[in-house]
Amino acid sequence: MNSSLILSITTFIYGTAALLYIIAWIFQKSAIGRIAFLTTIVGFLGNLAGFGLRWAESYQLGFGRAPLSNLYESLVFFALSIAALYLLVEKRKGDHILGAFVLPIAFLCMAYASLSPNINDRIQPLLPALKSNWLIAHVVTCFIGYAGFAIAFCLSLMLLASKETRDDRESIWTKIPDRRSLDDLTHKMVMLGFLFLTLGIITGAVWANSAWGRYWGWDPKETWSLITWFIYATFLHARLMRGWQGKKTAVLSIFGFGAVLFTYLGVNLLPGLHSYGSM
Repeated sequence: MNSSLILSITTFIYGTAALLYIIAWIFQKSAIGRIAFLTTIVGFLGNLAGFGLRWAESYQLGFGRAPLSNLYESLVFFALSIAALYLLVEKRKGDHILGAFVLPIAFLCMAYASLSPNINDRIQPLLPALKSNWLIAHVVTCFIGYAGFAIAFCLSLMLLASKETRDDRESIWTKIPDRRSLDDLTHKMVMLGFLFLTLGIITGAVWANSAWGRYWGWDPKETWSLITWFIYATFLHARLMRGWQGKKTAVLSIFGFGAVLFTYLGVNLLPGLHSYGSM
């Protein structure tokens, strides 16, 4: 069994977990929520196994490298990061509802990677400029940051959709956790994402200097990474110094994740050293 097959199967496992979480949320069935959690663990292990096997397969082809260099591999690692961070959050909080928002993102990442005819999943040698020990440090820190922002985005959607007061007209939106806990967890996820995005930008700059002799070149991805960093810096400043909470910071979080997606996928439409389309 090769890595591509394992990762394709993982796609459907994440899809099943997402569906189970949605059912558990709508019908308030904690037993289904526990099954969804176990299914997510299976998906995460499959995701991890596929990632590791792809790494081993590159050595079998004679140019061993970390599987982090193209769009297919980055989507696989993004899904892996989201699933890992989500499992930690659910294990700590014990609430299944967030899974109904987060697992669809992991599923979509894997579905796009595994099922899109426009994505090349072949294992290829690294371009000369990518042959550096900084590759792993840069990509891993960036995508852990992206995963934190993805979960913050989901929490922000939940916060905006939740009701401040409970009444007799029960709906799925009244079953969402209270806004205070959602706001606090959003803040923590943004802080985590901001820390790792900062490390990603720093390691990227050091890598760029060793590869091209300059720390910063205003490449589209570099520029949009900086824009994303400033959006989340604004989030943290507004919360800590201006006392913003609730809907205001939720909107900033959603806007920030839009910038993350453009930094990750949108800039591929533009010419530049970081464009996956050119690799």
